Amino acid sequence: MIVMMKTIDVHTHGIGGYDTQTTISDNILRIADIHGSHGVSEIVLSIYPAEIALMRRHMDAVKEAIEKSRGGSDQPSHDATRASIIGVHLEGPFLNPEKSGALDKGTFIEPAEYHFKKLIEGFEGIVKIITIAPEMNRAPQLIKKISGRGIIVNMGHSNATYNDAEAGYRAGARGITHIFNAMRAFHHREPGLAGFGLLNNDVYIEVIADPYHLDEKTLEFIFRIKNPERILIVSDTVKEAKTTPGAKAITGVHEKLSGGCLTITEASRRLIEMGFDPPVVENCISENPERYLSDQ
Repeated sequence: MIVMMKTIDVHTHGIGGYDTQTTISDNILRIADIHGSHGVSEIVLSIYPAEIALMRRHMDAVKEAIEKSRGGSDQPSHDATRASIIGVHLEGPFLNPEKSGALDKGTFIEPAEYHFKKLIEGFEGIVKIITIAPEMNRAPQLIKKISGRGIIVNMGHSNATYNDAEAGYRAGARGITHIFNAMRAFHHREPGLAGFGLLNNDVYIEVIADPYHLDEKTLEFIFRIKNPERILIVSDTVKEAKTTPGAKAITGVHEKLSGGCLTITEASRRLIEMGFDPPVVENCISENPERYLSDQ
């Protein structure tokens, strides 16, 4: 059974009416509780892009929640069913406004070491992943600095060409955030970031395997082409997930998808029911993310 093994979701913003846009640590713990109730062992919480001061307040809530869950406060210690919060993923603010998706492009800023240092100061112990658009001015230089600090760099929310993606990878980027979503479309004359992610045997790719973000044939294409040891099934859930049964999370008048609707255990069961190889799928929520997080 999938729920009996260690499962790791490296990209979730929230679930069940709670998300990381909060300064209340107990709200963060509720996210961990709900994921844990679905058989998820560990989560990396994704912080939305915002003004740096606000992102820091949101990270502070996560840091406090981690301390509480470890019994480092007067609050009750770790619940046996609660997913362990192992850090944060900063999905921005060094992204391309042309590919903002459901994120607020008004909060995006150009990559700069000064902004990076201001953003993570005091949170070095919990920042595990940062997503950057590699085509942005000075992005490769910042990618090199960040990866040199032991933080994983993903490429995403990006209009990168294949060459841009390759330059980001050579600078130290190791992953791609929710492949095919919020990035340049694959084209036969310019495969872009998605094409790079599929063809490079070493780079990790996030896959949102709910019914809405990727067509079933696209999922089949990914699993046929990509090195299976580098596929990470992620939920990318937001606060709307699990508030209305069977609903997809949308935002704005144009009904953009704002996040996933399935936990990683549910998404994995869905893929297996669709006929995907069970051991391969199970590795995408267990061994693969564990290797991704530890192989620095």
